[in-house]
Amino acid sequence: MLAGIGIVLVTATACGQRPETVSPGAAPAPPASVTPSPALPVQPGSAQTPPAGSAVVPPAQVDASKLPQDYSHEVYVTADGKALYFRAEEGGCGRATAEVQQENAQQIVVNLRETQSTMQGRMCTMDIRYPLVSVPLSEPLGQRKVILVSLKQNR
Repeated sequence: MLAGIGIVLVTATACGQRPETVSPGAAPAPPASVTPSPALPVQPGSAQTPPAGSAVVPPAQVDASKLPQDYSHEVYVTADGKALYFRAEEGGCGRATAEVQQENAQQIVVNLRETQSTMQGRMCTMDIRYPLVSVPLSEPLGQRKVILVSLKQNR
């Protein structure tokens, strides 16, 4: 009986050993059961930093009262004033986007939307990301007020 247990232990530990004939610089082979996940599509208007020449919109010109307290209030405007960039929030299987809800001579209302996947059986990570999303404007920002609204949606 002890001999049988010994053989099983030797066989099990031998499986975890690295072969001695690995050539220098060779990368270890991935485990057979792991398949790489496909790259996520880049959301339109998403980037990590605003374009060169962009400026922070003054906090007095931004109404973030319709956002959760811990939500970022970062708003940037491009040098020509015709696009706004926002630090959004997304997590797991969610994707952040921004869209102009209303634009007039006094204000611009922007929906910051996180769309959550509701696919059955889909596993999602428990992380939070803060992508930069953007919206084009029909006219330069000027002195107009920017009103930010947070929306959550399932797809």
